[in-house]
Amino acid sequence: MSDSRPTKRQRNEAASITRSAIWYKDGSVVLQAQDTQFRVHWSVLAKHSVFFKDLESLPQPNPADLPTVDGCPVVEIQDAVEDVEHLLTALYDPSFLTQTTLPLATVGALIRLGRKYYFKVLLDPTVARITFENPTTYDSCDALLVDGVYRPTRIMVSGGFFFDLLMLAQENNILSALPTAYYRAAKRGPARLLDGVKREDGTVASLPLVHLRRCIVGRDRLLSKQFQPGYTLGWLRQWQLSDCKNSSECDRRRSAMLSHYLDGNVVGALDKFEAHDVRKAFCATCCQHFLDSNATGLKKMWEELPGIFDLAPWDQLKNDL
Repeated sequence: MSDSRPTKRQRNEAASITRSAIWYKDGSVVLQAQDTQFRVHWSVLAKHSVFFKDLESLPQPNPADLPTVDGCPVVEIQDAVEDVEHLLTALYDPSFLTQTTLPLATVGALIRLGRKYYFKVLLDPTVARITFENPTTYDSCDALLVDGVYRPTRIMVSGGFFFDLLMLAQENNILSALPTAYYRAAKRGPARLLDGVKREDGTVASLPLVHLRRCIVGRDRLLSKQFQPGYTLGWLRQWQLSDCKNSSECDRRRSAMLSHYLDGNVVGALDKFEAHDVRKAFCATCCQHFLDSNATGLKKMWEELPGIFDLAPWDQLKNDL
């Protein structure tokens, strides 16, 4: 007769299991991620997840053969504990997704597990945060700037934000977000691209080689193209206005602005200049030339932005979720 008593190893494993704060006394199933267990309701999982709904309909093994906790079957899932906590918190708290801003770690968890287990009710509004912050039109992108600086409002900025957001979009096929995500990552500069950026927990956010290369090559293309005639900053190199009202002063300020970009190795391919700022620096004729050239160049640069990072054109970048 075999001995059905738990082995020493099994007893040690049971002792190492942690009970999560997400533990409903009337729950009907225990999800176990790594060494942490969550007692929840199978009906709630099945209501919102195609995966768990289908799993519920499959023939079930003999209950006597399944591990249980407090009479509930234990279902092991191969996911990070933190991701499962974010998912279940959002699932049980209707107000969770109504928060204006969510941490990127939370957004990432809901997208990864939302896709994996088909929690559409959590996936769609969370992906919408990514696409809001990384739009497909220049006007929408420009609207995210505050005093010329990008200020996210739907996702909380943290250390390594631009690299982590890029990889989140890339790994989850949120293709429409990639051009702006690559652009913002490339603007971090060569040192940060190569060295990575430290997160709050001490780890370093960095890009895999294929994406690092795409950022570096794309950055070089931007630095070159932004000064070409017809592009965003092309007017800085070609300044031949016969009716300039103050040629010496306008040319001096043009040269100073050009030096700012060249000496600082600054990517300004999507920099938009406002009329009230330009009028302070240039005569009326040059000011109008400046604004017209900048607006035309921005439109052209935006249209070509995906190709600069070796991506498909805007109209072909469809999200595959």
